Amino acid sequence: MGAALSVAQFGGMHPAAKPWKGEGPGVFELIADFDRNTYRAVYTVRFKEAVYVLHAFQKKSPRGVQTARHEWILFRGA
Repeated sequence: MGAALSVAQFGGMHPAAKPWKGEGPGVFELIADFDRNTYRAVYTVRFKEAVYVLHAFQKKSPRGVQTARHEWILFRGA
């Protein structure tokens, strides 16, 4: 994930980054698998001086690829 965020910081888009659905343009998601676990990071590049990681977490959803509801609530600040 660090390499992908570094690419974004210098104006590029890493092949692993994809637009995050539902949050508008400029918000991207990274997904990384490590040691039989999946990790996600949501970030924005809307600002010229920095890349802002909005939320990063270990995916623990019992229902396949769907992100757990409590992670959505944490991200949206509800």
